[in-house]
Amino acid sequence: MVAFEVPEVDYTRYTNRQLAAVPLAILAVALLIISGWYVATGAPVDPGLDFTGGAEIRVAVDAPDGQARERIQQAFDPDPESIRSVPTDDTYILTFQTDEAGVSTLEEQARAAGFDVESSYTVSANFGSRTQQLALGGVAFAFFGMSALVFLMFRTFVPSIAVVVSAFSDIVIPVALMNVLGIELTLGTVAALLMIIGYSVDSDILLNNHILRRSGGFYESTHRAMRTGVTMTLTSLAAMAVMTVVATLFGIQLLAAIGTVLVFGLATDLMNTYMLNLSLLRWYKYEGVGN
Repeated sequence: MVAFEVPEVDYTRYTNRQLAAVPLAILAVALLIISGWYVATGAPVDPGLDFTGGAEIRVAVDAPDGQARERIQQAFDPDPESIRSVPTDDTYILTFQTDEAGVSTLEEQARAAGFDVESSYTVSANFGSRTQQLALGGVAFAFFGMSALVFLMFRTFVPSIAVVVSAFSDIVIPVALMNVLGIELTLGTVAALLMIIGYSVDSDILLNNHILRRSGGFYESTHRAMRTGVTMTLTSLAAMAVMTVVATLFGIQLLAAIGTVLVFGLATDLMNTYMLNLSLLRWYKYEGVGN
């Protein structure tokens, strides 16, 4: 097993404002991106097929990429909403806004154009809408449940709000990056956001417990928490990065999207935990009501 050697950061070189400035600035940019996306599209992030309804077909096209895409555009009526290629072979994943009855027509059009239909599935618009409400409600419930549990654990405002703000930022920044990278909100990416809440709470509570409830000075406790927390997060981040690369190469879009969201979420968690959360805890210990 490979162990990460976590260097001891000299936090005395930085003020609380300097530590908090970068995470808060990135959070502000992320909120601007999400707000702008909502104004432009009516949703904070583009919903995928799981939530909008429609059909997805995987077809094999024996032609170079440019010619294949042109043939696909000419073969179907209506036109595909999106065309994604699988890097390892000549397979293309097509999505359409159509009902279940229309998928058989799309398969016939694909075969008439000389394509091999590898798979297809549909989601009704009504079912997708209900699924979206349940999924987003689950994320909201998990976040507020986590917030309530944190306040019950620490029973003081600043340490509790530090964990909540960190977790909020850990969700918002990956969602903004989903918009930038064109990753849609699906059941898979919702699961990734729920996992990010769990990772965030783990690392933040670990830091808070070491600083507030264990013996030793502030910086000694911080480094002790970092040895465990950073190792845990980097190990997970490395695993998710490998999964993302492999899933992308084999055209497994669901796993690639989950892995990408988790990589950004875990990287964000490192920043928020050991800059934003830590600056609030240090202020609480030395300048706030906890001194």
